[in-house]
Amino acid sequence: MADPVFYDLCMHCAPDGKSTQEEMAGMAKHLGFAGIGMTNHSNSDPVAKVGSEAGIEIFRGVELVASNPSKLHGLVGKFRHKVDVLAVHGGDEGINRAAVENPNVDVLLHPGTPKNSGLNHVLAKSASDNNVAIAFDMASLITLRGGRRVHALSHFRENLMLARKYDVPFLLTNNASFCYELRAPREMMALATLFGMERDEAKSALSETPAEIISRSRRGRNFICEGVEIVEGVESENEGGLE
Repeated sequence: MADPVFYDLCMHCAPDGKSTQEEMAGMAKHLGFAGIGMTNHSNSDPVAKVGSEAGIEIFRGVELVASNPSKLHGLVGKFRHKVDVLAVHGGDEGINRAAVENPNVDVLLHPGTPKNSGLNHVLAKSASDNNVAIAFDMASLITLRGGRRVHALSHFRENLMLARKYDVPFLLTNNASFCYELRAPREMMALATLFGMERDEAKSALSETPAEIISRSRRGRNFICEGVEIVEGVESENEGGLE
């Protein structure tokens, strides 16, 4: 069986972060990643250069930051066809709901607050229905200390249980903005066991789920499901399946 191909789709480079895109790519390649997503915040300068860098594939992304659901929907419309990875910075109940109810969103980042995990049964069901992945940010487990780290682990456990129950896609990310904040895939999988994620789940969260997000983006948003796509505004079924 071939070794899994690992991706981290949520990273930030200068001017949004401390390291350049080249530095982030070089470190990610050294640690064993095959591809990374540069998802600078929407209120920062976007990443202009994408493609192959230092033997690693770089995907154009954005992390949308919005003050209310209406503004979020406007940003989704603005960026969806410009990026491979469209993530939403959550934490507000209205933003979380708007993100998981929008099939044009790929990833919901930081859904929780210090007081709650940010997800519930209704939001998890919407995320599953609309194929919006929930991100588990490994940086919080590394940087937080004491009670804040305990709360983060508890919230991750809650969200993982909901993701399992409703078959919500989920991924792991370093959410790094500095090249030395990156951790190797095996280290990330080990960290994920702290909140109950099985090794096979963690492996999939670093390989299969991000690969599907990229594949879906490259197929285009006219793709509905296997064998079904929208052609010139009309839903049609491919008798022979996708080519």
